[in-house]
Amino acid sequence: MYQILKQIVKTGIKTEAAPQPDEAMRVEPQRLQQQILDVLGRALAIRHVDAGSCNACQLEIQAVNNAYYNIEGLGIKFVASPRHADILLVTGPVSRHMETALKLTYDATPEPKLVVAIGDCARDGGIFGASYASCGGVASVIPVDVMVSGCPPTPSAILQGILTAISAQK
Repeated sequence: MYQILKQIVKTGIKTEAAPQPDEAMRVEPQRLQQQILDVLGRALAIRHVDAGSCNACQLEIQAVNNAYYNIEGLGIKFVASPRHADILLVTGPVSRHMETALKLTYDATPEPKLVVAIGDCARDGGIFGASYASCGGVASVIPVDVMVSGCPPTPSAILQGILTAISAQK
């Protein structure tokens, strides 16, 4: 035990510096809420659709809801029904079994609707590609407005993709 403590004192603290905040990612809640109201006339509601992913993107989407990223503090909430949604967040390559369900979900979402493809698999099929069991990317089944790359993308990239979809609607 003495040797370990001696080594700790001798070596010192060897950690990297904390990352600096990115000013480009800073969002003013009042300005964002006003922008959402200008585009939609109400609060932003998101419906997440898993079209056949490995669940890595779902973990990152769940992280967007935690206290650190606090997407609900910006006036953006997740809903259980596509009939209440403004944006569809789609993850994973579209499996053949989910193709019809994704089309029905898209059709059930009222206008104006936006689609954000989350992750490399949703973008172009990722490592799964198009095969007998997969249709490939989301754009091969429904129209996509914004694609967020990454395997899985970071929560800040997901948030940036949502905000890009909103600002593109203006």
